[in-house]
Amino acid sequence: MVHFQARTTAGPGRVVVTLTGECDLEGRDELTAVLLSAVGSAPVVVVDLAGVTFIDSSGIHGLVTAHRAALDAGRRLHVVHAAGTVATVLEITGVAGLLGDSSAAVPGTVAGEDTAHA
Repeated sequence: MVHFQARTTAGPGRVVVTLTGECDLEGRDELTAVLLSAVGSAPVVVVDLAGVTFIDSSGIHGLVTAHRAALDAGRRLHVVHAAGTVATVLEITGVAGLLGDSSAAVPGTVAGEDTAHA
């Protein structure tokens, strides 16, 4: 089993970062670097958490750091498909509301935007 993995897929005007495994201290630097790179390369970054099985304060820190960088650059970062304990942690910390977490988001959409061309 992969402890942590991040994969990016670029599309017109957006980057999707698909995370799998555990977002914790061990993967903190990679997570932050991948997210900041994505923020620097597209106006919209979608972070797909469907494959994340665990997230701690290090993972939350990476998401919030990337969110702040996106705001500073006039860009947006959203998280989608959080489930189980990951969704619970995002709710408890307030990150779900901050990043527009939508566990029910349809693949290819973010906050009602059509991204079928992505």
